[in-house]
Parts: sequence; structure tokens; C-alpha cells
Amino acid sequence: MPHRPLGVLGVPSSAAAHAPGLDRSPAALRAAGLVRALERTGRRVVDHGDTASARWRPDPPERTNPHDVARVAVVLQEAREALGTVLSAGHVPVVLGGECTVTLAVVAASADAGLDLGLVYVDGGQDLQLPADHPEEPIADSMGVAHLLDLPGAHDGLAGLGPRRPLLTADRLCFVGYADDEEDVHGLVPSARIPAATVLDDPTAAARQALAAVGTAADGFLVHLDVDVLDMFALPLADIPQYGRGLTPPVLRDLLAGLVADPRWSGLVVTEANPDRDDEHGTWMVALVDLLGSALAPAR
Repeated sequence: MPHRPLGVLGVPSSAAAHAPGLDRSPAALRAAGLVRALERTGRRVVDHGDTASARWRPDPPERTNPHDVARVAVVLQEAREALGTVLSAGHVPVVLGGECTVTLAVVAASADAGLDLGLVYVDGGQDLQLPADHPEEPIADSMGVAHLLDLPGAHDGLAGLGPRRPLLTADRLCFVGYADDEEDVHGLVPSARIPAATVLDDPTAAARQALAAVGTAADGFLVHLDVDVLDMFALPLADIPQYGRGLTPPVLRDLLAGLVADPRWSGLVVTEANPDRDDEHGTWMVALVDLLGSALAPAR
């Protein structure tokens, strides 16, 4: 059976981030040759363009609200609608963020299309913060999974984005590659977890473990990729860096290759690659594009 075309959609937003920069990521990835790299995998690629750009702005919130939450919800609703077009065309979405909250829109659009998908969350963190957990730093970028799962205290404007609440259940979620301490401080998320040290030991085995963990989802799984899963010394693009404890690019490539080679793979979300971290030649964006193209290529 031939592969379905890849449908590229940019969501150029830093509205939910800690500062500006991520709003320029989709354009930087395209300029670095992402569409050509995907075409070299042998799959047809359709570029669906970008949603409206949303640059970070200061909007001091009430104590129990995420920063600029009304605008974040508008960004995600527009992305959800645009993804409906990608899915109705029969394309596998390759979504270029922006910040991590965009995965809420991808899961919501998939649910709109009647799909029951799991989520492999390849990220240096787990994004399980709730608005009341850190009122001094109420950034929605660190709250995406908490709102996918509709944890107690989640904001209605984000947790209620899709056609159902919760958008995702913990048994269809696997965290992969995190190097932080356990973020499930409330003990509410009994999801599978594969830390960075385990992935570094054997990325192919980690991919198999993640696939088994989300295997109960009837219609496949999405892969969320935050580039902060990488060691900043190895590929310096992460909006929020981690040093000396993340994955290396070859390990991430092999992990992703093991995931996307599965016939149940149903989409990729690439987040948190900040062009402001790159050098004047765009060297690191090109390196990230090469990594993604290699990971999505047929098995070596």
C-alpha cells in the first residue's frame, strides 16, 4: 500500500512561550529545506502554508490563568481548523510549531475527524504543570499535556478545545526522552515513561517500548517532538535549553525512525526550535532538517 502524502502546516506562534522567537520557527524550518528533505524520503509532500503569526506579548494574568490564555486559545482554534483541511485531504500532518501547546490543536483536530490516537511525547519535560502550580511563571508552554488530560485545575479555554474532554487519556500517552525530575507532582498521570538515559542506551528498543505503550489507541499515534529533548551542546536550538543530559542527534534520529516506520504512525509535531539560537548561516536549523529527513526516510 502506498504511503499517504505528508501535509505540512506551520503554526507560527510564541503566544504561549516564555518570550518571542518561536513564532519564526516554521519559516526558518522551510528556509532550511524541510519540504525538500521530506520529498527526498520518497513521499509526496503538500505544503498547506501557515496559520496567522502570533508573537509573544506581555499579558500579566490573573493568578489562576495561564499567560495570555485567550490569545493562546485563538491560535489553537485556528490551527485546529486548518488541520481539519489537512486531515480531510487524507494527508499525514507534519506540523511546525511554535510552542508545545500546538499539540492540543493536533489532537483536537484528530478527534474532530473521528480518530482515536495515542501520543508519543518526545520532550525534555512532561508539560504537566497546572496554572496554580507556578503562579509566578504561568506559561502555557509547560502545561500542554496537563490540558490534554484535563487534569483538575486545567483552564477551560485550553482543556475544552476539542470535541471531548479529556482529549487524551493517560493510557494512550507515553513520555519519551525526558531528563527532568518527575513532573507528575500530583500523582494523577499513570502514563508510560521512558527517560533520556534509557533512550540513550538503546533508541530502537525505546521506540519499540513506546509503540507498545500506546498500542491501545485504535487509529494509530502522533509523535510530539520538542527539540529541548536534545543536549543543547549537541544541537543548540531549544527555546528552553538543557545541557549535558539530553539526547544526541543520532540517538534522536534512530528513535524517530523507529516510531515513524510503524504503519500506525499518524503525524509529527515539531516544536520549540528557536531561530534566535541559530548562527548567522542557519547551520543548526539545517542540521535539524537533515535529522528529520533521515528519520522519515525508508529504513536504512
